[in-house]
Amino acid sequence: MSQQRRSLGIQGEDIAAQYLQKKGLVILERNFRCRLGEIDIIARDGDCLVFIEVKTRSSDRFGLAQDSITRQKIYKVRRLAQAYLAQRSFSGLNVRFDVVAVNSAREIKVTHIENAF
Repeated sequence: MSQQRRSLGIQGEDIAAQYLQKKGLVILERNFRCRLGEIDIIARDGDCLVFIEVKTRSSDRFGLAQDSITRQKIYKVRRLAQAYLAQRSFSGLNVRFDVVAVNSAREIKVTHIENAF
């Protein structure tokens, strides 16, 4: 991955984390990694543990950021969530999967899709 793409991804995750905190979510972890891959943000929203995939695009030339979520990505995030839950104790919490899309073609626009998958 190029340094420019990595920087864009980090910037998008920072924007997403700030947005989520303003909405009242509590960020528990960012960039949780295990042998299966990485989850961008893990947060708590009341009685819900939320696994959040962040997608960032600086141009709409190839569509919006939220349009880039594939079946493979959904499968991978679900498996990562299972690995995370196996390592931690979160009894009594519901689980939700969200997407935060950061599109910055003309101006920064954040789209939060709850229960995305």
